[in-house]
Amino acid sequence: MTQTDGESLASLIEAAATGLSDIKTRRVSCLMGCKNACNVAIQGHGKLNYTLGAFDPNAEAASGIVAYAMAHAQSDTGQVPYRDWPQAIKGHFVTRHPPLPRDE
Repeated sequence: MTQTDGESLASLIEAAATGLSDIKTRRVSCLMGCKNACNVAIQGHGKLNYTLGAFDPNAEAASGIVAYAMAHAQSDTGQVPYRDWPQAIKGHFVTRHPPLPRDE
């Protein structure tokens, strides 16, 4: 059975993130970004969360996604300065979501 582009990119991201304790990967079947194939969500508790899409399923995209995810994980707010964005993710941002409010 042939892999979809999303499955291929997921495999590449998982390989690029191997051994990185700050990065956890989880596959989901759909992020409803049909116009932007190969979507990924970058999330962290109490942080800004992002959806990125329209990637080609290749090693450059995967390593850029993982590098950005590492910078996001190391940021207190989830905001990573543009100057620190890997080239491979520039132009791929689809949405930004504020952190969920804490239970009061």
